[in-house]
Amino acid sequence: MAETVLQRITVLGATGSIGQSTLDVVARHPERFEVFALSAHSQHDKLLAQCLQFSPRYAVMGSSAAATQLAAGLRAAGSTTEVLSGAAALEQVAAAPEVHMVMAAIVGAAGLRPTLAAARAGKKVLLANKEALVLSGQLFMNAVADSGARLLPIDSEHNAVFQALPQGYARDPQGAGVRRVLLTASGGPFRERPLDSLAQVTPDQACAHPNWVMGRKISVDSATMMNKGLEVIEAHWLFGAPVDMIEVVVHRQSVIHSMVEYADGSVIAQLGNPDMRTPIAHAMAWPERIDAGVRPLDLFEIARLDFERPDFTRFPCLRLAFEALRSGGAAPAVLNAANEEAVAAFLDRRIGFLDIARVIEACLERSHCLAVDSLEAVLTADARARDWARGEICNRQAV
Repeated sequence: MAETVLQRITVLGATGSIGQSTLDVVARHPERFEVFALSAHSQHDKLLAQCLQFSPRYAVMGSSAAATQLAAGLRAAGSTTEVLSGAAALEQVAAAPEVHMVMAAIVGAAGLRPTLAAARAGKKVLLANKEALVLSGQLFMNAVADSGARLLPIDSEHNAVFQALPQGYARDPQGAGVRRVLLTASGGPFRERPLDSLAQVTPDQACAHPNWVMGRKISVDSATMMNKGLEVIEAHWLFGAPVDMIEVVVHRQSVIHSMVEYADGSVIAQLGNPDMRTPIAHAMAWPERIDAGVRPLDLFEIARLDFERPDFTRFPCLRLAFEALRSGGAAPAVLNAANEEAVAAFLDRRIGFLDIARVIEACLERSHCLAVDSLEAVLTADARARDWARGEICNRQAV
């Protein structure tokens, strides 16, 4: 039996739910994986505990103040981990020559630069940051192709599609006989809530996902189904699927994570308990399979699987995402930036739940004036859209 080569990993966004699940898989397989670097935005206490457990060479904090606090804690514990801070440091630990793979789990547009740096450096990129492709799809995929990087999706839906596609799939759905890519969605906490009561939704209600444990921002995205809209855009770039080939299916049990339908009528689905360690372990060990610590799926306990079409009246953010993908250009980047600003305002109770979609739609109407033909242009479009969104948010607060 061939000896297992130790793989060094950088985990961007280590203190979030994806980062923690990644480190759980690492801890289960110390003979396979070694942590090279960990990063966090501001949670220095959590990162300190992770550094003491995994002894990375580097730890990166988003701010110098948080880095100072982390460094003090590490010195007191006798750790040799070197502490860095800022955006340039994230790119450094993502592209370092010693690194084999990078878990890209920083939420939102902030994860774009280090994820792109990993792709340009030819790393095995474990993509949990869907915004990297939403903002800069062609630019990012060009970087992957030019460097020879290996891009593996971590979102449970895209990882399921990846598993259901033929081995060696080359982003050519027609050539592979693919008819449709079916992304499943739980429908979130408001799938059956009366429409006339959605205006009264609170942040805590929006964050109470019935199936998954997630951060507050992505939980709100699930409640509006914007997360599925972003995944539609991501699937377009990951698998080369035209927008009309991608369909969303509401599946409340979250057991089928996605499906691929073929020209001969076959539909191949990937099933499993709703636990992010499954796609994480799959991508980390690919093309091998390893234990992820996930409870086996009991089909007799589940007993039934339900499916329904998404209601675009109930979930206007999903409609807007499809429209942005069809429009192309800067529209997906504007969609993402406006959504991030609107969700933050909702969580701060500055706007209502239904205002999220209204802010995004108002910004999309202005997206035609922006170009995204370079990284700088992408970041400019992102910044402009945030300005537009903040203006819309202020207008709605004044009403």
